[in-house]
Amino acid sequence: MKVCIYGAGAVGGHLAARLAKGGAQVSVVARGEHLSAIRGDGLRVETPEGLLHIHPVATESPAELGQQDIVIVAVKAPALGQIVKGIGPLLGDHTLVLFAMNGIPWWYFHGSGGPLDGTQLPRIDPGAALWSSVGPDRAVGAVAYTACTVTAPGVIKVENPRNRLILGRPDGEADERLDALAAMLRDGGLEVEVTAKIRDAVWAKLLMNLIGGSLGILTGSAMKDALCNEAVAEFAHGMATEGAAIAKGLGCDPGDPYIGLPKLAVSKHKQSILQDLELGRSMEVDAMLQMPLELARLAGVATPKLNFVLGLAVQRARAAGLYSD
Repeated sequence: MKVCIYGAGAVGGHLAARLAKGGAQVSVVARGEHLSAIRGDGLRVETPEGLLHIHPVATESPAELGQQDIVIVAVKAPALGQIVKGIGPLLGDHTLVLFAMNGIPWWYFHGSGGPLDGTQLPRIDPGAALWSSVGPDRAVGAVAYTACTVTAPGVIKVENPRNRLILGRPDGEADERLDALAAMLRDGGLEVEVTAKIRDAVWAKLLMNLIGGSLGILTGSAMKDALCNEAVAEFAHGMATEGAAIAKGLGCDPGDPYIGLPKLAVSKHKQSILQDLELGRSMEVDAMLQMPLELARLAGVATPKLNFVLGLAVQRARAAGLYSD
């Protein structure tokens, strides 16, 4: 199976190494010093169970790679415009495209059923560019639970002893290609689940990202430090309640909305959106902070706590010059 990782940063590089170990024919699209390092000495992924050192085909130009069986897009949401321009040569008639990203995905209402089925989301897919160039029928959702960091060009450190990936088509249909990919990832040492209800998984993670991301932006802290304040922890509980209400208003089951709070409360890992703020990089504001509020309005769900905290976090990103509507 030919698999291209489009965006071989922390999460993408980790998946590339797991797939190579599992027997896939892996290529990566990267740039800058990271690309040079991968070309020169391969990609080194330091995991709790040992080093994964692979030598994938690496390029800045997707056109050099040809059509793939599966493309895994692992860039952050602000870079999706670049994907629209470059992904075409990788796509054959039967290529699947996984989007391993945080927040609400651009394909969210494709195959969802109900009155909003097929609704497009211009805030995260302006001009329906992804809808037209990739197509929702090719899209696969991917929810990743893995804390990774690029520690040097060509080097990625995986912090979690347990690393999970949840995969699923928006329409909930079974797919042999997806099952084959999951098997390779499992052979590479990753815990993988294929689900018919990928939106449930999106919301389960998003509830914690809403809290950790927004409070991280506002406090400049890992959640271990922010949630030790009793008042902040109580407010976070209310944010989880409102986030779950949005999910349920859209027909999803995010599970116990509070189950992740104890894990957040001991986490020393700074949320990726806070890392972007500190490093002056474009932030995933639309997918992670703005879209949940838009979906709340579509579902007719009141979210006063989320409106307040997410509104402040969005303004913090604006003030840093890292986000504009």
